[in-house]
Amino acid sequence: MATDLSSTDAIQEAFRERGYIADRSIATAVYLGLQLGRPLLLEGEAGVGKTELAKVLAASLGTRLIRLQCYEGLDINHAVYEWNHTRQILEIRLMEASGHVDRQTAAADLFS
Repeated sequence: MATDLSSTDAIQEAFRERGYIADRSIATAVYLGLQLGRPLLLEGEAGVGKTELAKVLAASLGTRLIRLQCYEGLDINHAVYEWNHTRQILEIRLMEASGHVDRQTAAADLFS
């Protein structure tokens, strides 16, 4: 269930209820990202709370988190188009072998 995130104070309270203490600058960045419909890039050393912030935000929005582990050399093609590549190839092979190729169903299966 989605929580009210209509202000920085509401964001701080929603995060606090989920065990994440967000200072004013974090709450402001989250608020602006939500209001502008823009992504929020989180950078920092391991263990500082980047993933936890994303988990708490997803829970506050009533949605699931899809986590992308970034690394040097990761480009848009690998991040967006080759997600779960092995599973997609396996699904294609199984559909070809069964003779069942319905594009709409195949797309739903491959990219779910």
